Amino acid sequence: MDIPNTMASIEPVKLTLDSKFKFKCHKGVKCFTKCCRGINIILTPYDIIRLKNRLKLSSEEFLAIYTEPQLLEKTDLPIITLKLLDDDSSDSKEKLCPFVRKDGCIIYEDRPTTCRYYPLGVASLSHKEGADDEGFYFFVHEAHCLGFEEDKEWTVREWRKDQGVDIHDEINASWTDLVVRKRSFPKNVMLTEQSKKMFFLVSYNIDKFKQFIFETSFLDRYKIDSETVEKIKEDEIARLEFGIKWLKSLLFKDASEDQFEINKKPEGKV
Repeated sequence: MDIPNTMASIEPVKLTLDSKFKFKCHKGVKCFTKCCRGINIILTPYDIIRLKNRLKLSSEEFLAIYTEPQLLEKTDLPIITLKLLDDDSSDSKEKLCPFVRKDGCIIYEDRPTTCRYYPLGVASLSHKEGADDEGFYFFVHEAHCLGFEEDKEWTVREWRKDQGVDIHDEINASWTDLVVRKRSFPKNVMLTEQSKKMFFLVSYNIDKFKQFIFETSFLDRYKIDSETVEKIKEDEIARLEFGIKWLKSLLFKDASEDQFEINKKPEGKV
């Protein structure tokens, strides 16, 4: 699954985790924050959790204020992109990230996955969890970017760890697998509107998903052990992982997700 972070042209160079490159971004480069304009940032489930907690908003509030819904190409799945703002301080018609200022990003420690990867992009070719194929990486070269002229050398592996994107990828892995799996389906295999709503709920509205679990008949319908119930009540990451497993059983009839055995009424009882 390609996860673009800008509308820039992409160099057709396949990189591995051990590929080396030179890059450094800091306030001293003339292009500082230019990469935060005219962008198309797809937000992952973990991005939403980090950002809404940073801003002390519910997931529903964050979605309403800072995001726009789209359909992901070749999947028919609803995704979320960051809503950009008009730049009143410039004659440029390019919109900019709502969190960027002249001296940098105000939510930098909780910035989205694609921002952490920049100037790299990532693609995944497999929809099998635990597969050896980790996908591949590529440069997102923008004409204005002067970071490549800096003398700091990295491997892709080092860059991912330094930027914390390895943790983001680990948490988002099951979700990415789900999206890539759907992308591999024939075009005529479409999801119902209800299935799309459930995908959106689990992926992006983690607070409302909690309400769905605990304030509807969900726990009456599925046999979920008490330890898991307590964990997903308090831990948003555990709730996300639980939700993705549930989605796979729901969307793909995944027999391996036997955690979601449906409760059956005892014989002789209505």
